[in-house]
Amino acid sequence: MTTGDGTPSTGPRRRGRPSRAESTTGPDARTRILEAARNEFAQRGYDKTSVRGIAKAADVDAALVHHYFGTKDEVFAAAVELSFEPALAIPDILGSSTEGLGERLAGYFIGVWENPVSRAPLLAVMRSAMTHEAAAKGLRVFVLRRLLGRIADQLDVPDAAFRAELAASHMVGIAVLRYVIQAEPLASAPPEKIVAMVAPTLQRYLTEE
Repeated sequence: MTTGDGTPSTGPRRRGRPSRAESTTGPDARTRILEAARNEFAQRGYDKTSVRGIAKAADVDAALVHHYFGTKDEVFAAAVELSFEPALAIPDILGSSTEGLGERLAGYFIGVWENPVSRAPLLAVMRSAMTHEAAAKGLRVFVLRRLLGRIADQLDVPDAAFRAELAASHMVGIAVLRYVIQAEPLASAPPEKIVAMVAPTLQRYLTEE
């Protein structure tokens, strides 16, 4: 908009959906929303986090959060996935054969939890899942469908979904005891020892007849 003499107007901007020329749209905006969501859930927990709060932290309009992710539950699920980055990990976990699959899966899962950057939001996820059904559902959907379900789909075994659920229950149980409740001696055990002891069980769940 310009003034009568053709110079740009300095008047107030109209309220409404941000224009696509602004920095609040595009891939960068989606990334900022996800990072903000992960931080908000980690700091405030599931109950106290809102779409409006996520939008404010990401410096975007709340409508843009809904545009990219829909509901708060869906933002939560996407924030969980951001911490695990399963799309990047699954080819490495699967490898060229099923031999060593249990060890690779256990190493990946424990490695994500041992990383301080991803541990804080994951702790918030676990704590929220223990007290809020929507958060628990988001965690189940991610672990069973987005991570283990995609692995099981590549395996030629009967009852693949059931096997994936058994593997998920084992790993989530370890995460709760080691990182949330901090039960000893599991909480202070070396990660390598946990992987070595858990890997054969995961291998049996996912590959043995």
